[in-house]
Amino acid sequence: MGDKRGNGRAYLLILIGIAALVIGVGLSISYGAKNINILTIIQSVFYKLEDVDSLIIRDIRIPRAIAGVLVGGFLAVSGAIMQGITRNPIAEPSVMGITQGSTFAIAVAFVIQEVSPNLEIGSFGRMVFAFLGASISGILVYIISSRSGKKVDPIKLVLAGTALGTLLISLALGISMYFNLSQQLSFWIFGGLVSASWEGVFLLIVVGLIGVTAAMIMAPKITILSLGEDVAIGLGENTNRVRAISILIVIILTGASVAVAGNIIFLGLIIPQIVKAIVGVDYKVIIPSSFVLGAVLLIYSDIVARTINLPYETPIGSLTALLGVPMFIYLVRREVR
Repeated sequence: MGDKRGNGRAYLLILIGIAALVIGVGLSISYGAKNINILTIIQSVFYKLEDVDSLIIRDIRIPRAIAGVLVGGFLAVSGAIMQGITRNPIAEPSVMGITQGSTFAIAVAFVIQEVSPNLEIGSFGRMVFAFLGASISGILVYIISSRSGKKVDPIKLVLAGTALGTLLISLALGISMYFNLSQQLSFWIFGGLVSASWEGVFLLIVVGLIGVTAAMIMAPKITILSLGEDVAIGLGENTNRVRAISILIVIILTGASVAVAGNIIFLGLIIPQIVKAIVGVDYKVIIPSSFVLGAVLLIYSDIVARTINLPYETPIGSLTALLGVPMFIYLVRREVR
């Protein structure tokens, strides 16, 4: 009965989230440094017009809105998975240093391009570097925080992730200053969708089909693991394998997100906590619910980031940090008690 109630709440949450998302995407496409009316938007979508407004809609705002939906969903799903496999309510990609690892790798990619002008690193190249950075930082944090190489210590996980993440972001900032790349790297370091393009969107869609599908397949096993190590082993689960596959999914989704939108922090912390409070502990409904709510949060954060200080853009990471830090402090205090 409890499962049915949780599923019913999840379906309602997803429906409300999709409605909010549709409105948010419409607002994202319409509003910005230049407001564009709905008729122009419709004409831009269905007719290949070449006026300035149509080009802004078709080549800048639509891919930006789609990227915001996908990145928000990916980061929220990644946070939910990490909280499930570690049984740690404050685990998420930025707390574990994974987003910072991707950001540092992208900084390295920009340096390589700077010193080798003939080498062009596009969206796909940035994504490859982001995956490498996420993989290295994720594996390092996992090794440091595991006891005897097997069981992850939640406290060590946060400490190792925070320390490594701070180091990697500091190195990225140092690289950007030394090579005079501060402007190019600023939105990757602090997070934003200003560089979103159709090429990035297509890559996100491909990665999303793989990563989110794998997450849904793993959802029952993550649910079992979230109940405790002993329970999972008693039910015949190979906990090390479940964790390894789950972390690989997180690396795939996070690497793609950072390659397009940079270091957006705390989104993966906030959304799963809200979702679990509403729908319960079944990851078959937590994962899709987190995807929708994560997309909603990022699309509206992007709208605020673009309009709060016109004609300049505020980094989205600053806005998600304003929401995430109080949640982080609350969860830490709750765990201490």
